[in-house]
Amino acid sequence: MYECRLAAMENTPITSTSALGLLAGKVAFVTGAGRGIGAAAARLFAREGARVLLAARTEAQLKTVTEEIRAAGGTAEYAVCDLADATSVRAAVDRTVSLYGRLDIAFNNGAAIQRPGPMDQMSEADFDSIYDVNLKGVWLAMVAEIAAIRTTAGTGAIVNNSSVGSLMANPELPAYGATKRAVNSLTESAAVTYGPEGIRVNAIAPGNTATEMISTWEKESPGLRERLTAHTPLRRAADPLEIAQAAAWLLSDRSSYVTGTVLRVDGGARA
Repeated sequence: MYECRLAAMENTPITSTSALGLLAGKVAFVTGAGRGIGAAAARLFAREGARVLLAARTEAQLKTVTEEIRAAGGTAEYAVCDLADATSVRAAVDRTVSLYGRLDIAFNNGAAIQRPGPMDQMSEADFDSIYDVNLKGVWLAMVAEIAAIRTTAGTGAIVNNSSVGSLMANPELPAYGATKRAVNSLTESAAVTYGPEGIRVNAIAPGNTATEMISTWEKESPGLRERLTAHTPLRRAADPLEIAQAAAWLLSDRSSYVTGTVLRVDGGARA
């Protein structure tokens, strides 16, 4: 019986990366990689064996994180990228392929924040800005990434960073929550569309996380951190690395039968 099970395991097309790293041999593209969850993800992906292209709008932040990765023995380059601009997004993805010869995985993490408050107090220009980055920007990135994966690696995986705020009413951040809910829908549609090609698409929905975004919201809405912590069963905020770990798993071959899901990484806030 044991020999039969062993023989079956030997015929299972799963590659172990335990000795080499969860993402060994893969080329990764990460948006919003200059700080917060994106920077944590870029560092983690490199530690797990991926060659990484970091993309964001602020070059100084990108340069700092890239140098940190290289100092730790990883492989990283960066591209200044405006997620609201189709040409800029395509150029960043194309740079990844030009540098590394392929694209295997992508983490669409970059997002714009809104000032907390009811929707009738938000200007049309502010709404358009949130939409252009948080929804249109994700769509632009996915289109470019799918084309690059299809023509180079052939198969791969994409993870979009959503928010636990997309799964419920979000009166303090209505536009942000709405665009993130739309990202969930894009994720599911892409999973169904590109699954037959071997391209998996998932999303993560982080809860309260210790990032600059939360710090900015705290200034506009005092007591926000306390309210979020009180509604989190684990009674603390996540470290950005904890969110990045979930993205890394979904991008790795260990989640090879997972696609079209929105994974809550929220300390139980939506339990």
